[in-house]
Amino acid sequence: MLRSRTISLLSAAIGGLTALAVLLVAHPSASTTTTRVISRHSGATEFASNATSAAALTPREVYERDAHGVVAIRATSSAGAGSSARSLLGAQEQTEQTDTGSGIVLSTAGLIVTNDHVVDGASTIAVSLDGEGGRTTRATVVAEDRSSDLALLKINPSGLTLHPLTLVNSSSTEVGDAAYAIGNPFGLNWTLTTGIVSALNREIKAPDGSPIGHVIQTDAALNPGNSGGPLINDAGSVIGINSQIISGSSSATGQGGSSGVGFAISSETIEAFLRQSNATI
Repeated sequence: MLRSRTISLLSAAIGGLTALAVLLVAHPSASTTTTRVISRHSGATEFASNATSAAALTPREVYERDAHGVVAIRATSSAGAGSSARSLLGAQEQTEQTDTGSGIVLSTAGLIVTNDHVVDGASTIAVSLDGEGGRTTRATVVAEDRSSDLALLKINPSGLTLHPLTLVNSSSTEVGDAAYAIGNPFGLNWTLTTGIVSALNREIKAPDGSPIGHVIQTDAALNPGNSGGPLINDAGSVIGINSQIISGSSSATGQGGSSGVGFAISSETIEAFLRQSNATI
């Protein structure tokens, strides 16, 4: 997330994945096998497929189905507010700080899920529905869990055409499956990157130090601003939320770039968070 809130970068050392992880984004994808739908959005237009098709979608088809279900998030806060993990970016102090990230539309009622480190401590949250300079609306945090690095946002859906994406159980995902990420790296809205599922059942740490298990590793290019965006399978369904990367490089702003090791919090963890938050999608 551009100078964005947290997305801590790490210097290399994967050593069994105990290296420091940078909060950014990853995205694996499940294969063509039928997957169980975790969340269906009743009354909503299904923008993503329900993963019941025998034929895998092309990257272009995945993008056409899912891009409008991904939003850009700008969270503004006073310097020093919010998660201490933000200081890991090494950016200059300023009176006001704006963090950027991505989010996944869950329902036509205006529910959006993202990483907690994207919005933690923000005084105002702006959500762009169709890119920079497009339709922008205010959002509020209705639930958050720092230990799983997840937050649920709510926008007023009045007058808006929202395109909810479909969450599916990622238990059928296997190493080598296609993976697609759509997000807003460095403020470049609706960017598609492709790769594969590199590994399963990884463990990363939330900004508060809590372990997050059942994480999906991917080699899809993830950069600051991708945090909170979807990790999509080749049926067009969401199997995870891009959250962290390991990076051996950094820019002048203190942020690292993609090195092919990214992590996505699994859809099962997202579903548990939504259930705990009593979210109806």
